Amino acid sequence: MKIRYIFCYTTLASILLIACSAPRMVNLDPVTVFENSKGSVVYRGSYTKNTDILNTRLDLSFDWDSAYVIGKATILAKPYFYPSDQLVLNANGFRFNSVSLVDSYDKKPLRYTYDGKLLRISLDKTYTRDQKYTVFIDYVAMPNKLKIGEDIASAGDRGIYFINRDGKDKGKPKQIWTQGETECNSNWFPTINGTQEKMTQELNITVPNEFVSLSNGTLEFSSMNGDGTRTDSWRQEQPHSTYLTMLAVGDFAITKDTWRGKEVSYYTEPAYASTAKLVFGKTPEMMEFFSNKFGIEYPWDKYSQIVVRDFVSGAMENTTASVFFEGMNMSAGQYLDENHEDIIAHELFHHWFGNLVTAESWANLPLNESFATYGEYLWEEYKYGRDQADLKGLEDMSVYIGNKRKSEPDVIRFDYADREQMFDEISYHKGGRILHMLRKTVGDEAFFESLKLYLKKHSYKTAEIHDLRLAFEEITGMDLNWFFNQWFLASGHPVLSIQNSYDPVKREISVNITQDQNLSETPLYRIPMAIDIYAGSKVERKEIILERQNQSFIFPSANPPDLVNVDAEKYVLAEKNEIKNIQEYIFQYQHAPLFMDRIEAIMKLKDMKEEAAARNTVVSALKDKSWLVRHTALSVIENLSDDERKAVHETLKEMALNDQVSQVRASAIEKLGKHYRMADNKEVFAQAVKDKSPLVIRVTEAFKE
Repeated sequence: MKIRYIFCYTTLASILLIACSAPRMVNLDPVTVFENSKGSVVYRGSYTKNTDILNTRLDLSFDWDSAYVIGKATILAKPYFYPSDQLVLNANGFRFNSVSLVDSYDKKPLRYTYDGKLLRISLDKTYTRDQKYTVFIDYVAMPNKLKIGEDIASAGDRGIYFINRDGKDKGKPKQIWTQGETECNSNWFPTINGTQEKMTQELNITVPNEFVSLSNGTLEFSSMNGDGTRTDSWRQEQPHSTYLTMLAVGDFAITKDTWRGKEVSYYTEPAYASTAKLVFGKTPEMMEFFSNKFGIEYPWDKYSQIVVRDFVSGAMENTTASVFFEGMNMSAGQYLDENHEDIIAHELFHHWFGNLVTAESWANLPLNESFATYGEYLWEEYKYGRDQADLKGLEDMSVYIGNKRKSEPDVIRFDYADREQMFDEISYHKGGRILHMLRKTVGDEAFFESLKLYLKKHSYKTAEIHDLRLAFEEITGMDLNWFFNQWFLASGHPVLSIQNSYDPVKREISVNITQDQNLSETPLYRIPMAIDIYAGSKVERKEIILERQNQSFIFPSANPPDLVNVDAEKYVLAEKNEIKNIQEYIFQYQHAPLFMDRIEAIMKLKDMKEEAAARNTVVSALKDKSWLVRHTALSVIENLSDDERKAVHETLKEMALNDQVSQVRASAIEKLGKHYRMADNKEVFAQAVKDKSPLVIRVTEAFKE
């Protein structure tokens, strides 16, 4: 699942114009928030497996007026290990017409009890783990009757949604769609909740002839019913977790694509069919890249992506059929401003990490979400280069650092009060950055070989964090308990104070690093890292391991350093307080190789507004290869003298019209409008108002008069 963050984070608020320039008001349903009582002892482990559902067949139709699901479920199951004479299913707010055992072609009624949430079926005998049985359930699910705070935590937990079911909203299509994560699918079909239960499935969905349907797996056939309806039969023969079952119904245009002979399709409202390939068209390339990267081909029968109205999150990775929020309905101009490629990569990546191998419990959710978040980084790195990928990494780190809690939980946590709490910046953004550190710690080849082993060992199964560690240890031959303990199984992050000095007599550089985090709550970290020393027109890399609270590192140097670049790979997830002077930051911007080096230097230099050398360096960054550095550098305009401002006027006009990134063009126009009121900008505004970007047009219209 991809969570949408709709507010500005402190670290990036001043530099990401698009994030804050056009806020949207979002009406959210009430949510019931749970919290552990002070001093309570809570352990949220994996659910006990009593029954193994092998296959579920659902025959479904819908009462649109009442928002009812009229269903017949045929469940093939067996005891997991111990003999059992009972089948217990999650079924929230159902009405049952009959429950029976399927014996050849006969149905034998079975006794059952139901408390509104759990259906307890007494079987005809005690079955062993080698004996299968089939149960038939005729039911009606009534998701709109579930009470918030009593039956469900929020309106976003109904599991199945009837959109504009009476058709009165002429600006909104009629649709049905589902959202199963975390445990909402049991609001529309009887099943076993949790990540641990995997099954194959068949869905026979009866819909009006004018609508199309979508579900997991492949569409085997459609049958016309002669009454204005049609039944679509979908089958998935590979097992997946029950929360990943989905369906969608509505008036969708289907844009077909392909990858290695497999169907790839994009379901959009008809009005957006013309841009469906623009928005989703990189999907086959992503599938190829991820398949090659892991040495494991995309493991499912097909891949569909569907855009629905009023979705409860950003997107959801249902196996072979990801659902996206309506913001993916984009014009070509809107695509220029925000293409949401990260969301597309995120949900696709889940088809390996989350769907093929699933976290065995909600406590282990980072095995799904941290990986999908890092999948966004890997795609950016492959497609657009390290600069753009490191920008993604900076955003993730900023989300995590900017949303620290008073009592920050562990990444893998077994003491959550409510499983929904696992879907936070720790499971997503912090976890993604931890995976990047793991990659840097073991090296690229070992990292991807370890992931390949992990996926192969646990395909179509579940896994926990120790399974990931063991895969890495098997490949690398290293004991990695220290890494997993301090990062995945603990809370917090390092807070580093960094200072260097040069002794001209001893000709030595001293680098002192202190870990200032609260050690009563946060580990004392072991951090391998590199230090690049620039001196005498040369650069030397020194590999160190920081493992004490206060540690000094001494390096011989015939010349005083121009720059001591600690964490030269810029991969450590930490808050850093580093003492450098203006000359060092200028040198860092001009000579250090990474995007993170340059953005760090420019962020510091732009605050040294009284220094001409700092202003000049920031002005030079208006031509940086990274759009975020250019965007950040534009903030220097307000601090320039009149002469300095005149000198960059032509540069700003060029940026306003020709920069490749619409956020930069919009920001340049904003600077022209605010700080060059007496200059002749009419021609620039006249051209900019015809820009293809809605953002650029909005900003231009605010200043063109």
